[in-house]
Amino acid sequence: METPLDIIDRLGARWPKGFDLSLGRIRRLLGALGNPERRLPPVFHVAGTNGKGSTVAFLRAILEAEGFRVHADTSPHLVRYNERFRLADGPGMSSFVDDDAFADALARTEKANGDEAITLFELLTAAGFLLFAERPADALLLEVGLGGRFDSTNVVDHPAVSVITSISLDHQAYLGDTVEKIAFEKAGIVKAGAPVVLSPNPDGIVAVVERVAAEVGAGSLMIGGQDWTAFEEHGRLVFQDIDGLLDLPRPRLPGGHQILNAGAAIAAVRAAGFRVGHDAFERGMERVEWPARLQRLTAGAIVDAAPEGSEIWLDGGHNPGAGEVIASAMADLEERVARPLVLVAGMLATKDPVGFFEAFAGLARRVYTVPIRGSDAAREPQALAAEARGAGVTAMATAGVTAALSHLRDTWSGPAPRILICGSLYLAGEVLADNGTPPA
Repeated sequence: METPLDIIDRLGARWPKGFDLSLGRIRRLLGALGNPERRLPPVFHVAGTNGKGSTVAFLRAILEAEGFRVHADTSPHLVRYNERFRLADGPGMSSFVDDDAFADALARTEKANGDEAITLFELLTAAGFLLFAERPADALLLEVGLGGRFDSTNVVDHPAVSVITSISLDHQAYLGDTVEKIAFEKAGIVKAGAPVVLSPNPDGIVAVVERVAAEVGAGSLMIGGQDWTAFEEHGRLVFQDIDGLLDLPRPRLPGGHQILNAGAAIAAVRAAGFRVGHDAFERGMERVEWPARLQRLTAGAIVDAAPEGSEIWLDGGHNPGAGEVIASAMADLEERVARPLVLVAGMLATKDPVGFFEAFAGLARRVYTVPIRGSDAAREPQALAAEARGAGVTAMATAGVTAALSHLRDTWSGPAPRILICGSLYLAGEVLADNGTPPA
């Protein structure tokens, strides 16, 4: 029997792996499959530039803590395609789709599509909808792949709630060259009659979402900083909206930006009408997991390659907005426990490296730039190092993460450094695989 990767490799060789934003192809394919998108459990549809995946992680942790059966669709994967599709196993339990079920859904999708032109992401989306429609659950957490308005996930006509997280510049070639244009594309997931939760964003972005919500006749619009607030106080997370105040443990995910992602998730649970008790919100904050988002690596081959006593952190953020929040988190760590910061970075050619690295100017001692294995879209390390230097950071190109850590180990003197491996989720997946700690 073919494995999921066998089928995906064949499909990827035949159909483009890039983006071709349209809903016509996915609607045609879903029709041939019997329209599984009409048989989904209540959908939490999540769009945004940064924070989508973390918000989904908080949603799953909260809902499962209350005992709900939860499916989740996220992208991209880190190590295996199976990570994109998490299926409910029972009350409060879920796991990545197994190979047999995944291969069956992919084979049925491939057969239904026939020779029609389509993208690989659309095929994966359709296979996911088959999986979600055919196994009972109380909720589906559906992360947008790119944009919103023409993303292949945007065939759900009646979501339980539409969630829009932080918006900043990214994918400008597809979504527009201003944050307002990008906000309009993200707001394409807003639907008539469905409530909307918006994370705190600049006024221009808020205005765009308000306008779209009014035009489509959306349900209630809950705006972060106006209709709900989330902030840290005395080491706790405080959330407040019209229904009252929650005093919760600080989220397990590090970084001040996760306070707002947690807040968006809490607001979305309430807006969608799911009854969740205070204890479940508490357990959700304590149990939440989201690999490669300020994840600390404490053991494994990559850790062993670094200078003795080093801290190693991993984050897949890859745009200027992500750079700002990651740098802020590193600065917070520096205030608590001072260590020199070193970056090991690889990025795709479509990203803005200067905008990303500028956030680390004056904070990072040096940057090692590395290639991303298996990607023909990655920026060459020499070119990436030049961009980092242009952003005001000392940089040198190396042959890979292990080579960078070996050079650091051989040349470093002074206190053991704090090492941040960053710039790409694809690089993060490579590191987790090499370290022997893939997502579970």
